[in-house]
Amino acid sequence: MFYGYCRVSTRSQFDNNSFEQQEQEILSKYPYTKIFKEQFTGTTTHRPILECIIDLLESGDTLVVTKLDRLARTTIEGVELIQMLFDKGVSVHVLNVGLLENTSMGKFFITTLLAVAELERNQIVERTQAGKMIAKQNPNFAEGRPKKYTDAQLQHALKLKETMSYKQVFELTGISKSTLIRARKQL
Repeated sequence: MFYGYCRVSTRSQFDNNSFEQQEQEILSKYPYTKIFKEQFTGTTTHRPILECIIDLLESGDTLVVTKLDRLARTTIEGVELIQMLFDKGVSVHVLNVGLLENTSMGKFFITTLLAVAELERNQIVERTQAGKMIAKQNPNFAEGRPKKYTDAQLQHALKLKETMSYKQVFELTGISKSTLIRARKQL
């Protein structure tokens, strides 16, 4: 039996990693593959769908992923996971690499690829943090999403709420009930 595992970190992920792209690539090589999809960051080792697949896999089955970093992003986790699959008698096919082998050279190759994937992810985090440090030098920098409404707008809407319903205030100002409740708690 062939099982395909597609993982994205975010729903809007592009760059040849979307669910649809991964699924199409797997099915073009193995048309009768049972596909499983999961939205989880690669840094999280607890991925319920992957754990479910691992429980389903039996000796002689093949797990198919498009790229090694879809399966694991840390070297240690990847090596342990792939070795566990090999021990179960499961083949692992990474489409952009090939069929992984349970040999000394195969393990070296797997470890090297996983180390590169981990390095790439760490560099992304470092660049993001460096960008954030630069952004924080701007005196107008504010962490998180920008506020949608000014304090004056919220105060005005809360004043209206004294004589109107939440629905009426929303229709007049566009400020939702939950936003008004949060604003009232902050006062």
